[in-house]
Order: sequence, then C-alpha cells, then structure tokens
Amino acid sequence: MKRFTIAAISAIAMLGAGFNAYAGDDEPKLEIKPTGRVLMDGAIYAPDGDGFADGAALPDIRLGAKVNYGKWAAKIDVGFGFGKISMKDVYMQYNFNEHNLIRAGYFVHQFGLNAATSSSMKPAMEAPISDNFFNATGRNIGVMYVYDKDKFFVGVSGIVAGTSMTSPANEQAKVSVGALNRMVYRPFHNEGLVAQVGLSLWYQSAMHKSIENEDGEEVASPGYFDFTSGFPTRVCKVNLLGADVQQARGVFKLSPELVLAKDRIALEGQYYYMNVNRKHDFKNYTAHGVYGLLRGLIIGDSYGYSHGDAGLATPKPGSLEMILGYNYTDANCRKAEVFGGISNDYSVTFNYYINKYMLARLRYSYTDVRNSAVQSDRHVNAIQARLQIIF
Repeated sequence: MKRFTIAAISAIAMLGAGFNAYAGDDEPKLEIKPTGRVLMDGAIYAPDGDGFADGAALPDIRLGAKVNYGKWAAKIDVGFGFGKISMKDVYMQYNFNEHNLIRAGYFVHQFGLNAATSSSMKPAMEAPISDNFFNATGRNIGVMYVYDKDKFFVGVSGIVAGTSMTSPANEQAKVSVGALNRMVYRPFHNEGLVAQVGLSLWYQSAMHKSIENEDGEEVASPGYFDFTSGFPTRVCKVNLLGADVQQARGVFKLSPELVLAKDRIALEGQYYYMNVNRKHDFKNYTAHGVYGLLRGLIIGDSYGYSHGDAGLATPKPGSLEMILGYNYTDANCRKAEVFGGISNDYSVTFNYYINKYMLARLRYSYTDVRNSAVQSDRHVNAIQARLQIIF
C-alpha cells in the first residue's frame, strides 16, 4: 500500500511537471502542481523522563498534488509521519467567482482563527493546547461554503464527524453529524493595518460505536465524546488533558476571535467555550480555554493579510519574527464529575523565514498540568528547534 501510494503521487508530480496545456481553444487550462512538506524537529526537555526523552524526529512528511481546471480545483495530500500513512486534505472545490466557493471532501472546516493556518504554519510552532482539546480545527468529511469579500468573511459547513474517515458507518452504528460556521468582520485588512473580530459556532451530535447487547445483537452504544490534548511537542507524544464524557446527546462550541496588527506588531487571540448536553440525570459537561499571541517582526517591513484564510499572511522571506504566547485550558467540570485537567502554557518562539519554501524555528515553552485524569500533576520545560520545507 505504501509503495503504491508513493508511486501514484510520483506519477502525479511528473504529470504536473510535464502536462500544463489547453485541450482546445475554448477549454480551460489544466494545471497539476505537486505539493509536499518535511518537518525536521529536535527537542530537549527538563525535567525529562516519565514519557519525555531528548531527541529528534521527522513528525510530518507529506506528498500530494493540487489540480486546477477552470473554476474547478482538487487536492490530495498524504502524510508519512513516523512511518505511518494517513490521509490529510482530500477534496474537490468549485469557485463560483473570486468571492464564493464550495468545497466537499475531507479537510479542516472554518472554525476560529486557527483555521487560517495549516498545522505546520502555526505562528507559535504548535497549535494552542485549547484548539487541540476542543477539536476546533481537526479534519472532517463534509461540505463547506465560503464567502470572502471586502470587510466580511463567512464559512458555513455541514460535517459527518468523528471516525467516519477511518471507520465504516456500520462500525459506528450511528454516525455523528454537525454544522458549524465562522463569521468575520474586518474593517481594516491592509498591509500594515489589520483589525478583525470573529465568532464561530458549532453543534454536533454525539458519537457512537457498535456494541453487542445482552441478546448478542449489534446496537449503538450510548453517546459519548472523548476530548484529548498532548503536551505541545511532536518529538515526544505525552498525554496532557483528557475528558471522557459519556451519555452525551450533543456538543455546542462557541469561539470569538480577535486580530490586531499595526506595522511590525500584531496581537491575536481566541476564546473557547464548550457544553456537552447529556442524557438522563447526568449533568452537562462544560469546559473553556483561551490563548493569546503577541507577535513582532525584528526584521521585516510589516504584517500583511491573507483574504482567503481570514488571517495574517505569512511574513515575507528574510523576515525574523518573535512571538510571546500564553494558553490556558480548564477541562475540569465538578458538576459533571469529569476531570480533564487544567493547563497553562507559556512560550517564546523565533521564526526565521529563509525563503518562500523554508522556515527555521526555535521555541521555548513551560507547560504545566494539574487535576488531570490522564496525567499526574507536573510541568515540563521544552526547547525545540525545527527546519521545515513546504512547497
């Protein structure tokens, strides 16, 4: 399977390099562009042990292709991190015009500010712990409509969530479905001056799995959600927060966002609120989190804006950026008797944008956790470095 996947993507890449022509005078142009990325990480931890070990890794390796044909577009992206094959973005897209599009497949849907950046382009090197715990920007099968014009950006999606990409529907017994959106108002979105506020909403029915009842019949299990997040590092994978919520009906998420930028200074942040409605006499589970990033260009002109993503654009080649970050996540709910843990994360990140395709990073972070069902009370200091290549 692995050899077949690599061979198929290689064939697409060669096709893209050699086939870029018109089928006729009235036909649109077919363009096939190979894509890929490699992340090379190294990390030192203090204290180490108990799950942490200094080392190096290639946590993300990807190959894929983008296809454009008139108003149609498609993408397939396959990951090989840690030697395991996994599907990333797989979708088709129709662009009505430069302001409206519809996308269908398996991808990250618009919810919150972190939907504006891929996993390897997070400003502080790793996604905020809150974003991971609340499953805010995970991939889901679904359909998304995006409106992007002038001062407004709106993304609306319907999804089939949970394990639908990895498990057939009969193993889930009853699939989890949902709807979400992201609404952004940006009165200023020019080079060197950005002001943006946004609000995202999400509702999703509970997840299930197929189990046998007392008569040996296959039935749907009671609804549940499993929310988890690890320490913000990829060289080691260590649990940080975890909440197993049983007897669930559905989950509601709400997340306001803020972006401000003036010349070489920028501020961005997001708040997360989640409520899991539960059946019978079980109390609802609630959790919340918040993060903020203060960004500054030590070398570089000013921060720009990316329209299609509704977020700050990647700084220009040759820029050196410093970022101060803080993230707080409270996954404990005494009323529901679910203790996912409480975490603080402080970080300083330096990003050097070598050229259009290469980025070097250096990050220091202090992360603590307490009252977690999946981790003992502890803290860790981490120094991480990364060289990444993306095309």
